[in-house]
Amino acid sequence: MRKRLRAQEQVSHERWLVSYSDFMTLLFAFFVVLFAATYRDNQSIRKLARAIHNGFQTLGAFSADESGSGGAYSTPSSDEEISRVKPPNPAKDPIPANSTIDIVDLRRQLQAAMGKELADHEVVMQMTPEGFVISLKELGFFNSGQAVLLPGAAGKIEKIAKILAKPGLELRVEGHSDDQPIHTALFRSNWELSTARAMAVLTLLVDDAGFDPTRISASGYGQYRPVADNTTPDGRRMNRRVDLVVVERRETKPFAGTH
Repeated sequence: MRKRLRAQEQVSHERWLVSYSDFMTLLFAFFVVLFAATYRDNQSIRKLARAIHNGFQTLGAFSADESGSGGAYSTPSSDEEISRVKPPNPAKDPIPANSTIDIVDLRRQLQAAMGKELADHEVVMQMTPEGFVISLKELGFFNSGQAVLLPGAAGKIEKIAKILAKPGLELRVEGHSDDQPIHTALFRSNWELSTARAMAVLTLLVDDAGFDPTRISASGYGQYRPVADNTTPDGRRMNRRVDLVVVERRETKPFAGTH
């Protein structure tokens, strides 16, 4: 009877924690892979997938059959296998998975050249579904409701242009505003204001900074592509911006007209 009672006392009722821990580990790995996939870097995804798989093999999470080619999981061994996981969408991804643009190096050079502006939040860099974006905030570049560059703004933009004026890069200059109505002698709407600001930046890039005019375009979106909540002053301040969207140059054939 004593042996039976002792055996019952030694039974653990928290064995479910082992399965729970395994589940949380797998869930964490899943979201790490999703996060890595947003950067569209095939080589990095492949390395990450192999590292995670090897780590799980070491822990015994996969059996020999599962880790082989005939199991439920196999480490991607080619770019074709990676592309099946996340196929590139040329319509939405200006910088495709096999891009020749070195975003890491580009960001490093911009950080070195624009350290003060980045620290003052006049310039913000981020990777978005549209591509690599350098946002020029209204603060430091424009007065409210105007499209004339502030004194000193031209020098800041020219520093950016020197880094972006590389073969293979194109720029899309996008003007944005908040949702506060505007109707002045110069601008009847936020459409016109945002477009005028984009054109002011484009003109400076082409005329003063020597950017190739065949590799740049401009557009105005008004208040219709916000990055923050327009119900707060800080949100509206963030939405008033001109974005320099870096895209990879696509070769176009000259138009062959009829004579």
